[in-house]
Amino acid sequence: MPTFTTSDGLSIYYDDTGGDGPAVLCLAGLTRNSTDFDYALPALRDARVIRMDYRGRGKSEWAEDFATYSIDREAQDALELLDHLGLEKAAILGTSRGGLLALHLANTARDRLTGVCFNDVGPKIETSGLEIILVFIGRNPIWKTHDAAAAAFAQRVPGFDGVPASRWREEVEKHFIQTPDGLTINYDPKLRNAVLSQFDPRGPQPDLWPLLDALKGLPLAVIRGANSDILSPETFAEMQNRQPMLAVEIANRGHVPFLDEPEAVKVLNDWTQQLT
Repeated sequence: MPTFTTSDGLSIYYDDTGGDGPAVLCLAGLTRNSTDFDYALPALRDARVIRMDYRGRGKSEWAEDFATYSIDREAQDALELLDHLGLEKAAILGTSRGGLLALHLANTARDRLTGVCFNDVGPKIETSGLEIILVFIGRNPIWKTHDAAAAAFAQRVPGFDGVPASRWREEVEKHFIQTPDGLTINYDPKLRNAVLSQFDPRGPQPDLWPLLDALKGLPLAVIRGANSDILSPETFAEMQNRQPMLAVEIANRGHVPFLDEPEAVKVLNDWTQQLT
């Protein structure tokens, strides 16, 4: 299992397909991990795909200090991974939290980026979506088995009409661990403490639009689930007004698209062709 050790001593899991194509660093959602990009791999076949589990998630080590579950520390981990691999630059495919890390890096390490593709995230996050995330983050699911969770997801997850039961089964297996007492989350529960201490969804949000502006001149793309409660139609449109970028809205998807939808595949193919 490939890992590297961060400057503050944590073991971080990563996966690297190698190859001669442009390097694409895939950064996952807040509570999720590198398996988020399993479905995207065929669309990224011409790239060198690097996937990382954030600290405290997936196969990476948990931090003693939950305060390090932060945008700036996770962005630093991403740069340290590139250093570990001997890469001066990479593009970022960022899903949700991963897109926010890309914006942070636009401010702190713009010279190390060769492009960014945002998956259902932008400089403005909708409060309604954040409040839903805060309901479940850091808490084990109520379901006792993967089968029960998959059935519930098929019925309860809004905005994903027509997704087959087999896909929901894959999803719950990626993010919940089966134990004799039921399902548990596969990340550090203290992530909840970190988010609640660092961000007030009802308070004023920081202005991240200048960070998008800092990406001017790079190949950019944005993918939005048509039913997303995180990336609004207005923010999606404003991103395109501010910067030339590939853009697509995917029907029957909420937060977040799986990235194997035909429209997403086309954008990823076209975007990677622009990378150097």
